[in-house]
Amino acid sequence: MNSERASKYGFAATHDAPIPYLQRIRDYYQALGYGAPYEWAHYVEVPFHPLNTPLSKCRIALITTAAPYQPGKGDQGPGAPYNAKAKFFAVYSGDTAQDHDLRISHIAIDRKHTTADDPAAYFPLIELRQSAAAGRIGLAPRFHGAPTNRSHRVTLEIDCPEIVARCVADGVDAAILVPNCPVCHQTVSLAARLLEESGISTVIMGCAKDIVEYVGVPRFMFSDFPLGNSAGRPMDRESHVFTLDLALSVLESAPAPRTTVQSPLTWSASHDWKLDYCNIERLTPEEIVRRRVEFDKGKTQAKSVREEVGLSRSDAEDEIA
Repeated sequence: MNSERASKYGFAATHDAPIPYLQRIRDYYQALGYGAPYEWAHYVEVPFHPLNTPLSKCRIALITTAAPYQPGKGDQGPGAPYNAKAKFFAVYSGDTAQDHDLRISHIAIDRKHTTADDPAAYFPLIELRQSAAAGRIGLAPRFHGAPTNRSHRVTLEIDCPEIVARCVADGVDAAILVPNCPVCHQTVSLAARLLEESGISTVIMGCAKDIVEYVGVPRFMFSDFPLGNSAGRPMDRESHVFTLDLALSVLESAPAPRTTVQSPLTWSASHDWKLDYCNIERLTPEEIVRRRVEFDKGKTQAKSVREEVGLSRSDAEDEIA
């Protein structure tokens, strides 16, 4: 863009737009030498179940892709590098009345611009409890963890039906789904579709706009933040409250499927952070080689974990991001 024209008319920087994750990831893994690009799930028709019950009378479930902390499985704390040993491969549930130690160190959040040091930025259970205490919503007795698998078959035939079954067993009317990495965004999008088909209204709180909209979902509340902050900015309770409130409003008022509402909140004064994630143009040949070695190491670790839990490669493929 001509800088003089941009200055004259107040145009935003060219890169100040939602990160194109699908293209970035495709280019990134091809540059690392992984061959044919991953085929992301994509639908034209989108199921939509209107929320016919007032929020105050609804029982709402929380669905997360964050992983329970596993002592002895390596560094999973704030700022931890990729840790494939900390993955989980089966749907799990937790009591919403209790506190839980969930981490996202094992998946491809934006580690350069965030450290996952505040669980409230990716696991909004505390804010949901407070909304329930204030009488705005009813909270389901359990939250559910959705595994992040590249395998469409496993996600659609095993994990998503299990999530639906648990939500039905809990008598929920609606679900809020909160992803972290790129594949997480695909996972919760597929789960939202099946929940809607089962009569449970959904809204996704996420940061990867192109992935969620490419899959095709009923309702999406988009925050233009680095991956790993779907529920608000870290250490900023005001943003947590605002983000959840906006998501609940979308759940309640969306007129039709493929409704996307973008949060007005921004990550920082500068938008240059959007240039870094999986941007092959910003990596040296040496860094590309180093990342390939690191990623192959993670794949080996993930394979070991799969074998420990009795899964074959066809049952749980390695995540790509």
